[in-house]
Amino acid sequence: MYWWHTAAERVRHGQAKRFGFITTNSLRQIFNRRVLEPHLGDTKKPLSLAFAVPDHPWVDGIDGAAVRIAMTVGVAGEQPGQLRQVAKETSNENREAREVQLSERVGKLFANLTIGADVLGAQPLDANSGISQRGFELGNSGFIVTPEEAEALGLGEREGLEHVIRDYRHGRDLTQKPRGVKAIDLYGLNADEVRERYPAIYQWVRERVKPERDHNRDPKLREKWWLHRRLRGDLRNMLAGLPRYISTVVTTKHRLFTFMDEDIFPDDGLVNITVDRAEVMGVLSSRIHVAWALAAGGRLGVGNDPRYNKTRCLETFPFPTLSDEQATKIGIFAERIDAHRKRQQAAHPPLTLTGTYNVLEKLRAGDKLTDKEKTINLQGLVSTLLEDHDKLDRAVFEAYGWSDLADKLIGCPGATTPLPDKPADQAEAEQELLMRLVELNKKRAEEESRGIVHWLRPEYQAPDAVQAEVDIAPKAAPAKPAVATSKGKTTFPKAIPDQLRVLREALAERSHTTESLAEQFKRKPMKSVEEGLQSLAAVGIAEYEPETQTWHTV
Repeated sequence: MYWWHTAAERVRHGQAKRFGFITTNSLRQIFNRRVLEPHLGDTKKPLSLAFAVPDHPWVDGIDGAAVRIAMTVGVAGEQPGQLRQVAKETSNENREAREVQLSERVGKLFANLTIGADVLGAQPLDANSGISQRGFELGNSGFIVTPEEAEALGLGEREGLEHVIRDYRHGRDLTQKPRGVKAIDLYGLNADEVRERYPAIYQWVRERVKPERDHNRDPKLREKWWLHRRLRGDLRNMLAGLPRYISTVVTTKHRLFTFMDEDIFPDDGLVNITVDRAEVMGVLSSRIHVAWALAAGGRLGVGNDPRYNKTRCLETFPFPTLSDEQATKIGIFAERIDAHRKRQQAAHPPLTLTGTYNVLEKLRAGDKLTDKEKTINLQGLVSTLLEDHDKLDRAVFEAYGWSDLADKLIGCPGATTPLPDKPADQAEAEQELLMRLVELNKKRAEEESRGIVHWLRPEYQAPDAVQAEVDIAPKAAPAKPAVATSKGKTTFPKAIPDQLRVLREALAERSHTTESLAEQFKRKPMKSVEEGLQSLAAVGIAEYEPETQTWHTV
């Protein structure tokens, strides 16, 4: 062990460029854990595995040894490696030697001598930033009330109380049976204002929250005893004006996404994506995003359930660039799935999403259902739900241009939850999927370095920025029409998103030179038109023909 450790340290500090070593499988685990893994994760002086054979036969006819060994070669710096695995082995009659055939794969080699997509190395993207957050952390159960208690406090009778007592959801409300409880939210009010406007609410919180807060070590919580532990001002800004948003449970067996109405108050156990478009919900619900989330997120609890970290799972994920037709198609399936689940749960209160998707996984695997599972299948119409999920998955694969992987993965188990023992062909296809997503993440990051950002919610994230992708995703609000002047020409819009839209519409009718386009507008804005055309060309919407000096749509 000392020699291995010393060799690794020499490579790490640049004192040797290459080294090789041979270990038995049992010692390899110790070596990987104690020596290799810290250096492979060192960002300042990294070590890379350039070559590995994880399980090779070693037969010594003289000494009678017959063991399995692992061989690795390490190099200083960051670089891909070559993984050679035993595909076939045969022995001669004397058993003194073995003929081995090795397969070969190239990619990032990890400490456990496996190769695959470097999902953890993916970069956060501006396109997905600033639109997701954990829910509200109340900090005291005294803020939670039943519907009957809310009615006694004046809900439905006292004007404005619907903004103070709101429907409340946490993780088990989504995955199991909704409790139907509500939460008191006094954000933006001081204690005197609460007492004056809502005296019953004031007394309720004073009796049930203040006694605990009076003994809290945090002076801010003692002082602001009528407010939640975390106020989440950023989330409140994100949600303002949205009719609905997307939520997923932080830690859960099945990675599912659902629409929540604007009046629902989400708990800290939920990650909330503040986008109301159905096609975004559809991409998130696809097995493409779930595969990424399972690889990027961690695990927690006795059940080792997947954990959704918004920074790692969402903000690094490269969404596809959708045409209007693709967005509509994906959105239809997403709406259908969300409505299906809510409708069946409303009709059958004991029905849970966890139970529904447990059955769905068994149907995918072709396993026999128990009597209880048959009831769930009937009540949840799970076979129909499965069909819609497959259609959604295919639409998302097509949007990425990866229909070759769709044929290998759609219909396979493990679409919403980890599948430990996958068939080799499925595991290979999923690794290929992750590798493509990693490459797309790199492409998106490079584009963003040049100012081309595929904003997920452009009107909120960058309303005043140059948005080269403004026409890719549908907007929540329509563009303002150009204003006609007395001379019959229109005024060129001031907002860049509107400029790009107007230029695209003009090119859709016929080809133009820069000058002929500019002449359509008052004061002939040549510079602004030229800049807008260049932006459209940068994202593949418009193309310039040098011979005719004209622009046209692609």
